[in-house]
Amino acid sequence: MGGRRRCGGGSFSAVDCCSKFWVSARRAKPVCSHSSGADAAFVRTDSGDGLVRRLSVFDLILLGIGASIGAGIFVVTGAVARDAGPAVTISFLLAGASCILNALCYAELASRFPAVVGGAYLYAYTAFNELTAFLVFSQLMLDYHIGAASIARSLASYVVALLELLPSVKGHIPNWIGHGGEHFLGVFSINALAPILLFLLTIVLCRGVGESSAVNSFMTVTKVVIVIIVIIAGGFKVDVSNWSPFAPNGVESILTGATVVFFAYVGFDAVANSAEESRKPQRDLPIGIMGSLFVCIALYIGVCLVITGMVPYQLLGEDAPLASAFTSKGMKFVSILISIGAVAGLTTALLVGLYVQSRLYLGLGRDGLLPLIFAKVHPKRHTPVYSQVWVGLIAGVLAGLFNVHVLSHILSVGTLTGYSIVAACLVTLRFEDKSANQASCGLSSRSMEGVICLITIASCGFAAGAIYRFGVSYFFIVIPIVIAIVASAALFLRQAYSIPPGFSCPGVPILPAICIFVNIFLFAQLHIEAWVRFVIVCILSTGIYALYGQFHANPSSDALIYLRAPDAAQ
Repeated sequence: MGGRRRCGGGSFSAVDCCSKFWVSARRAKPVCSHSSGADAAFVRTDSGDGLVRRLSVFDLILLGIGASIGAGIFVVTGAVARDAGPAVTISFLLAGASCILNALCYAELASRFPAVVGGAYLYAYTAFNELTAFLVFSQLMLDYHIGAASIARSLASYVVALLELLPSVKGHIPNWIGHGGEHFLGVFSINALAPILLFLLTIVLCRGVGESSAVNSFMTVTKVVIVIIVIIAGGFKVDVSNWSPFAPNGVESILTGATVVFFAYVGFDAVANSAEESRKPQRDLPIGIMGSLFVCIALYIGVCLVITGMVPYQLLGEDAPLASAFTSKGMKFVSILISIGAVAGLTTALLVGLYVQSRLYLGLGRDGLLPLIFAKVHPKRHTPVYSQVWVGLIAGVLAGLFNVHVLSHILSVGTLTGYSIVAACLVTLRFEDKSANQASCGLSSRSMEGVICLITIASCGFAAGAIYRFGVSYFFIVIPIVIAIVASAALFLRQAYSIPPGFSCPGVPILPAICIFVNIFLFAQLHIEAWVRFVIVCILSTGIYALYGQFHANPSSDALIYLRAPDAAQ
């Protein structure tokens, strides 16, 4: 048996192993059309226990707002304003416009695939293949895990800060309780309160989507009301002379600011991951995605106008600019409200983040890419208890023991990658020859040409972003932009596109092509460590898939994804 090895329980040569891996990696989730009604989609699981459709359109909007607006609205706005000046408002408008493009792509796919959880992972599994879907999951999940731990530590710090407003408590709480203990070995830092908060939120999520939605709704409404109060109260203290000069550091600072604040909007994709728990998913998911994003844009712009109008941008504080601005105007009571709003914002962001993670693990467990225990749903609570506990445990360990803030510079890789994949999925699923045979595992030569164009656009986005980041002459940016335009034109002229059921994203394929270019452009602005993380995670994920996923996956084991036929959409 020399030269032969074990592969998936059998004895195969290395060539056989590679061949099997290639065949498995190219599998796609089959899709069946259904036309018995807009909301007739359902989920057929092996256990017979699915999630319960309890979320209304209002719940979905609050879910998106809860995921997007955390304490950052009280911090990020001022931090960027110190560089961009009052023109930080334009930075938020540009970032919001970019996110709207991404949200339109999410909205169409959420409308087309309303049956099951999965979001970007599910779309990639359907439009491309199994390996791509698993890589998308891995990149997103690392972002979610580190992000949840970081938010938990910040929430613990804010809770302690609120408690210390009481004279009898101030100065008596050790740093290791909530603010984080002394760092040692550059990585470890004890925080006792963060895991406790994660434990409590995990219990809420395990009890049921109704209970967790109620908590999210209460906290989200609280923070939105506080932000509105802040905007109104601050509006009476605005001095319009502080808005001049409007863009003191020029256009470049505005664009750089837009790159930074882009991540203040992320979170609307959480709505897409609630597909299986939405009452009327084909109608409500697009409304929830777009509605939550527009509310966030309005709140951010309001805060930007107020903070730059109250205090000259050069004098804004770095850690708590909004609170310090109100304190300087003698409105300390508003500063206390801001702290309460920060706690509410962080709580909802953490709650929704844990919720999304568990639903992603649930989807992979059903598909066999992860052990079956992740697919189990509590028969009475109708929640993925095991997935939820696992997510809470990972976040609790990270938040309690590690200085996760040092890892913040490798975040957002999964988000930008996921958004780009979603835009590419939308274009690919619109290809007429692909739409004619949704169950096909492969692509025709014409469709493959389209995929090559999408890859070209992404590569050009990275090239343009790298040129901009490293200060190379702007003349060279023109080259990748022109190539991306040619590839987009080829997508438009060389491909025929089907009419999708339900909500339809406008401007296909140009709008998704712009999304891909902008997202990868932003990807290039991240730290080099983030690029290294992207490559390492891809390699490790491919290894996990090769050793486990390819042998246990069953693309059709979870559910049939029913698409509403075009004639039923009328």
